[in-house]
Amino acid sequence: MRSRAAILYEYGSPWTVEEFELDPPRAGEVLLRLAATGLCHSDEHIRQGKLAPPPETLRSLGLPAMSPTIGGHEGSGVVLEVGDGVTGFAPGDHVVTSFVAVCGLCRWCASGMEYLCDKGSGTMTPGMPTDGTFRHHTVDGRNLGHISKIGAFAEHTVVSADSLVKIDQDFPLVPAALLACAVPTGYGSAARRAEVRGGDTAVIIGAGGIGTAAIQGARISGAARIVAVDPVEFKRESALKFGATHTAATGSDAIELVRELTRGVMADAVVVSPAMIGAADVGTALELTRKGGTCVLTGLPSPRLNSIAVTLQDFVLMNKTLCGTVFGSCNPKSDIPLLASLYRSGQLLLDEMITKRYRLDDINEAYAAKASGELIRGVIDFGVSTS
Repeated sequence: MRSRAAILYEYGSPWTVEEFELDPPRAGEVLLRLAATGLCHSDEHIRQGKLAPPPETLRSLGLPAMSPTIGGHEGSGVVLEVGDGVTGFAPGDHVVTSFVAVCGLCRWCASGMEYLCDKGSGTMTPGMPTDGTFRHHTVDGRNLGHISKIGAFAEHTVVSADSLVKIDQDFPLVPAALLACAVPTGYGSAARRAEVRGGDTAVIIGAGGIGTAAIQGARISGAARIVAVDPVEFKRESALKFGATHTAATGSDAIELVRELTRGVMADAVVVSPAMIGAADVGTALELTRKGGTCVLTGLPSPRLNSIAVTLQDFVLMNKTLCGTVFGSCNPKSDIPLLASLYRSGQLLLDEMITKRYRLDDINEAYAAKASGELIRGVIDFGVSTS
């Protein structure tokens, strides 16, 4: 079949919205009609080449510097067709994509850590995770990758059944897209990885889509004080609507504020979720972290950032924990339904996170708005949902 998608042909170039050819799903695969796709910063980093492995690494693997690819990984949609052997989904099902595939069989899935699934670790390698071949092609016959094995910047896509989570038929599909990445990543960073508890002081650095979800995770977990740190005034003001009790424009300002709020104790939990983590961000975050506290690195650094400046003696003697997280250390199969329940109960705000809806053809305009700090979350609305 022929569909339309936003395709990246060269790092630094704009997304090109055009038709492409899509093969039917094979064994273990599902054909989706996308309803909505969130505009995650990771896709913009990929477009800019900021997340590309060093050229020497690619050469050693025999890979080209850049393969044409369909963007997008934060999606919701409707199942149109299933391939052989797919038993968990049927045409008409409403689903959320998961950039962390879940095989259910590897050591990590069996240990309750689906977010570390072995199958999910190859999301940046072109080709289908089922057999390594391609379902997406340009109209002139070239193979197309699809980011995170999803390719959600498209009207239709074919994905592995392992990359989908079913949701209720009456769940609104546009806000459901946020459950695919931003919300579990942010919510889980606070609630799962940092283990925020009642009465805690939490600091969230970066108040975009993931940071806003982290603020909500801290609020729902019972944090008494939540400090949102962001240089953009719009985002600081927005953070207060989602549960932040205080805001600061910079890390330095936050250090003084948290010191005053806690009488020098500092924050129980710090979540670092700027658009891209820089070398100086980690030291500031650890300074914000109390003795025995936890600092979670949620945002992505450049692959070329191999070292950071940390005052090791303070880090060691103050018994602090510095850790990373993927997908907020959430399990897609159980936590996406949990987050959907929190939305239905009114505790988790999803509609309010969507600053603006866009058409697929307006994707470059949407990312320009995101870069200028105008969006908490922008969403491509394909116009197929009922809400």
